[in-house]
Amino acid sequence: MPLGSRRIGLTGSRVIIADNAEELAMSRTREDTGVNEEAVPRLVERNVGPHDRPQLEDPGLRAWLDAILSRHPTVGLAMGLVRNGSLEFFHRHGFADLASNTPVDADTVFRIASVTKLFTAVAVAQLYEQGLVDLDAPAADYLRDVELIPARAGLPPPKVRHLLTHTAGIAEVQHVRDMWHPEAGPFEGRPPILSVGAGEPMPTLAEYYRRGLRVVAEPGTRFAYCNHGYALLGQIVEDVSGMTLRRYFRERIFEPLGMADTELGRSDRVASRVATGYTLGRHGVQAVPDRDWIGAGCGGIYSTARDVARFAAALLGGGANEHGSILRPATLSTMFAPQFQPDSRVPGWGLGFARSEVGAHRLVGHDGILPGFNTTLLVAPDDGLAIIALTNGSAGAVKWMEPEFKTLLCHLLDGPDEVIGSDVPHRPEVWRELCGRYRLPARISDLRERLAIPGGVDVFVRGGRLMIRTAAPISRLYRGLPLQPDDANDPYVFRVDLSDFGQGTLRIVFGRDVVGDAAAIHTDLGGQPVSLIRRPGKRRAAASLDRN
Repeated sequence: MPLGSRRIGLTGSRVIIADNAEELAMSRTREDTGVNEEAVPRLVERNVGPHDRPQLEDPGLRAWLDAILSRHPTVGLAMGLVRNGSLEFFHRHGFADLASNTPVDADTVFRIASVTKLFTAVAVAQLYEQGLVDLDAPAADYLRDVELIPARAGLPPPKVRHLLTHTAGIAEVQHVRDMWHPEAGPFEGRPPILSVGAGEPMPTLAEYYRRGLRVVAEPGTRFAYCNHGYALLGQIVEDVSGMTLRRYFRERIFEPLGMADTELGRSDRVASRVATGYTLGRHGVQAVPDRDWIGAGCGGIYSTARDVARFAAALLGGGANEHGSILRPATLSTMFAPQFQPDSRVPGWGLGFARSEVGAHRLVGHDGILPGFNTTLLVAPDDGLAIIALTNGSAGAVKWMEPEFKTLLCHLLDGPDEVIGSDVPHRPEVWRELCGRYRLPARISDLRERLAIPGGVDVFVRGGRLMIRTAAPISRLYRGLPLQPDDANDPYVFRVDLSDFGQGTLRIVFGRDVVGDAAAIHTDLGGQPVSLIRRPGKRRAAASLDRN
């Protein structure tokens, strides 16, 4: 029976395809159940041969995943745990394609979106190892046809290192028209760069950036997530190596790691197994039109859970897995280390890698977001464990995937929960110097951050407590949230509870701006370093605000 004559509905974690309304209603009565956190499993040793299919063996872990999926309706999900150089645990859920009832499996091909940036960073690091690229040389030295233009006199040129750390001073939005593509899917998944229908002609980067890329902030001083920077890095790989990026990735990364089902772009190699991307919303489950986005180096890879696991194994193995090697251990260690930190108390960003922590455990990785597709890769390099998760449609995945799987990884590592504590005493004597209005940097910041907190945030005292709220009265956060002390030895470190917004808790650090000496708030929002700067003249009014 064709999909158009059948009913599609959601219940808990399941996307249900039924032949009639009565069957759909009956299916909706069978709800998923949760799982007690105390039953969280710890991984057990298991040997998996190179040709064995991953198998589900631990019922506690499966129950934990079922509980995640019961909270977040999902069309299809492939999730795995990587340890000892292989995919030790695999969980599949739902459909790769609803019209054909094709289930997800370890060989379903997903768009991994911005996880592509890690491969681009690896390619640049390989050229660095060969002495062909100097990370501290101006990026323009390696670009043949794209010009980087300072917005004002005196701005130094961005280095290759700055492109890798999203600190090149390049604004995220270069062409306003690129923001308006409703046919491409929901806004939260659309990068603000050019896209065309699948197979339609795509301009070259030289054509797209024919007027140059403006550098609007001093390189190395501001973190602003930017697809253009990684589009340029992909161009550098091509210009320096003399190879197309697709060929370079295939010969220098995919083949050495045994990633036979991975491709840059939708080639014949993977086309027949590519999952359909979906959105879940008020109008039910809808397929997302297939589109191509400019700058393949920032988000163009198609891959499978099995192949992403091989990449994760190489990240855990010092740059090598059972199939081959792509980097020296020392190079990879440098990529994991903080290369930009607005404050030493926040994790910062590596060379391509987002950084975070769970207790004493270091995590690196990246998320990927495109309309209809979300990917999370979390690697605990000191513990030899990684989580991969890929979905082709889930409501709000941009918000829930990274926190949910980070929490799972934390439990598997016996790490502490990131909770609001009550054992650290308040220090009211420092509150006055913290109060005021803090805003994102004026000329450069992440677009979604600016939309989320357009007026910045206010820090103030109310009812004998230090509070934080959005400055613009257009968000539920405008009511304000308490700032709870989070470090007995540092009165300038706090934690705020965002669990009502699906974000767990957030560590907030008060310090100084990287540029100048203004007071600043630093945090790690969605895996990215975020800094808000206090504006002069606001501190006194906010400090005296004590409303009961």
